[in-house]
Amino acid sequence: MEIKVATEDILGINTPAIIIGLYEDSKELDSVTTILDEAMGGAISQLRNGQEIKGSSGEFTLIHTLGRIPAKRILVSGLGKKNNFDLNTVRALMGNASRYLRARGILSFCTTAYGIESGILKPVGCGQAIAEGAILGTYQFHNYRTNMENQRNTEEITIVSRESDLSDSLEIGVRQGEMIASGVALSRDMSNTPANDLTPSKMAEIATTVAREGNLDITILDRSDMEKLGMGALVGVARGSHQPPKLIALEYKGDPDRPKHVLGLIGKGVTFDTGGISLKPALNMENMKGDMTGGSSVIGAMKAISALKPKINVTGVVPTTENMPGGDAQRPGDIVRAMNDKTIEVINTDAEGRLILSDAMVYAVRKLGVSHMVDIATLTGAIIVSLGSVRIGVFGNNQEWIDQVIRTGNDGGERMWSFPMDDDYGEQLKSTFADMMNVGGKEAGSITAAKFLSEFTEGVPWVHLDIAGSYRMSADKGWHVKGSSGGPVRTLINLALADSF
Repeated sequence: MEIKVATEDILGINTPAIIIGLYEDSKELDSVTTILDEAMGGAISQLRNGQEIKGSSGEFTLIHTLGRIPAKRILVSGLGKKNNFDLNTVRALMGNASRYLRARGILSFCTTAYGIESGILKPVGCGQAIAEGAILGTYQFHNYRTNMENQRNTEEITIVSRESDLSDSLEIGVRQGEMIASGVALSRDMSNTPANDLTPSKMAEIATTVAREGNLDITILDRSDMEKLGMGALVGVARGSHQPPKLIALEYKGDPDRPKHVLGLIGKGVTFDTGGISLKPALNMENMKGDMTGGSSVIGAMKAISALKPKINVTGVVPTTENMPGGDAQRPGDIVRAMNDKTIEVINTDAEGRLILSDAMVYAVRKLGVSHMVDIATLTGAIIVSLGSVRIGVFGNNQEWIDQVIRTGNDGGERMWSFPMDDDYGEQLKSTFADMMNVGGKEAGSITAAKFLSEFTEGVPWVHLDIAGSYRMSADKGWHVKGSSGGPVRTLINLALADSF
């Protein structure tokens, strides 16, 4: 897909379609829509006044111009209520509109720059949102399809601006949006790939390519390295699988003046989770190919960060393994020793994500100098009960850092919700035979999982994102499509770009 910016007379553009937007609660038309309405003999106003066009979010009305202007069609898109209009409105509109036109065989079109004329949005942000929405909203994963007929995708989008002095800023935003969308798409590709192809070794190969293309430092630990470092929690999970585990570390060094200020991104990379000896039910187990989405989010974010080149140091760490019930698999009741020397009684082998993250978090701080971090994991079914697929669960040990992560996520449309971390919840993890258990019973499952992880933060500010409910979508909506959501890659990238902690 090519996205470009043009300063042209909207009435002189020969294009299959022009997308414009109308608010639900305002009959006022912007200048571009007014020009088009007049050229069409007031057709847009008549449809609006007759309530055929309401302007509600997600509404589309396709008007054929029948030769009145060079453009063949005008797609009138509902923007919803004006007070709710923001960059996420633009992202969602572009995702929905691009799919709407693609379904009708329209693969090239123009769009206006929403919200700039009114001053609600800035040109850079608008350009970025248009690019992200269009690219991610038309994302397709057809790697395993043999019949590719009728699978064409959007080819060209032109953002039309009437003011030439805004074109450069729109262009900057578009290029940023393309880089960010590329990182999200990589994460989606990995998460959608079946586990017979996306093994821990394959994740390491992909990370190596990202490192080479982005000039990142990369370290890959194998099982023997982990054993030497005392990573008993990670190695224990890997015992049941024939696929060798890996620990991937990607380092972006964008601020050599602050070598001790390092943002850590730690992503769970279980390439397939059967539950191990504590075997999962068969129903929907195929979705456990996506149990590495925390890890793919980190790799995708590092790809985009290396392209955007912010002035910050970022280290991404991905512990990756399968969780299988093999002959040497970890058993319920086994006790393992983590890298920080804490002993863990494994009550449930299906609570494996927290085990591999524990060693990765300690490694990130002790060996890679991470000063503050976010871990991302499809960690608990309990978070699905709490929040469904709408919001990401947030936990942490530093309120300022928690607030910044939530604010960044919400601003970008990856909505989040904070949970309590009272010490009382940690009581559920007490073990008779070891320092702690890896599960705390049925009550407050997401919180006790986070309390477990809090024992491995090494005293640095830490936030845990439980994405078990939000990592995949059941239908196309906005910039999301069915399958992997690619979240929260954009939040991780935006945290690096902001660098305000």
